[in-house]
Amino acid sequence: MEVFEGIDALRNKLEELKKAGKTIGFVPTMGALHQGHCSLVQRSKSETDCTVVSVFVNPTQFNDKKDLENYPRSFENDSKLLEKLDTDIVFFPSVKEMYPEDSNELWDFGMLDKVMEGAHRPGHFNGVAIIVKKLFDIVMPQKAYFGLKDFQQLTIIKELVRRLKYPIEIVECEIVRDTDGLAMSSRNVLLSTEERNHAVNISKTLFHAKSKVPEMSINEIETFVVDTLNNDGLLTVEYFQIVDNVALQAVKSWNEPSIKVGCVAVKVGTIRLIDNIVFSV
Repeated sequence: MEVFEGIDALRNKLEELKKAGKTIGFVPTMGALHQGHCSLVQRSKSETDCTVVSVFVNPTQFNDKKDLENYPRSFENDSKLLEKLDTDIVFFPSVKEMYPEDSNELWDFGMLDKVMEGAHRPGHFNGVAIIVKKLFDIVMPQKAYFGLKDFQQLTIIKELVRRLKYPIEIVECEIVRDTDGLAMSSRNVLLSTEERNHAVNISKTLFHAKSKVPEMSINEIETFVVDTLNNDGLLTVEYFQIVDNVALQAVKSWNEPSIKVGCVAVKVGTIRLIDNIVFSV
């Protein structure tokens, strides 16, 4: 496993590999790696010749300075895990390396970035677009791997690739859950034991809601999820919305011709977690 901190050195290495006919798979992360990230790396290794993993906590996508400060960082542990996975290349740049100057780049994704996460975290997806574009320009992989837990982010990244006409295949990977159903997240390590015990109610409630379709209407399902989670003393719902999987706009009826995804953001104490579920009707 080779570790690069500089952009130029990484580009030179990747250029050599590409000239040798090697295909490049890319897994961008913000570190604090867990089994969800591992599944992305393993998928990339099974489908490409060389897997590149970036570990970078991107400051421009945090609208809350305290959230940025508290975001878990453990590069030593991440490095050991990536070595066990037989990762080929790790890119571990500094903030100065990625942002030698302040970025004033502005992205507008229409309604994709105005709902759900976009409404509750102003500027978040602009920061995501900035860093993903930077990383794609550096690595320019054939395939890039993203988890479906960040469903809205994944949709926006696909739109970014479409607009920029990048020859990159975005590979969607299933949500990886703990044995009790809680979606894997780097933020889970910030939960106290009590909070962790309550956090599992997020996925339990989503699975329960799915079992009630189509007997209950979309409005009834949304009310059920919000009320159930808010009735848990440690959980506070920021939003739960059932949207179509392309435009991310609210759907009103199960009869609408679209794949319907229920997306939720919940505060567990002070820790914010997201999850989603696809409703089959």
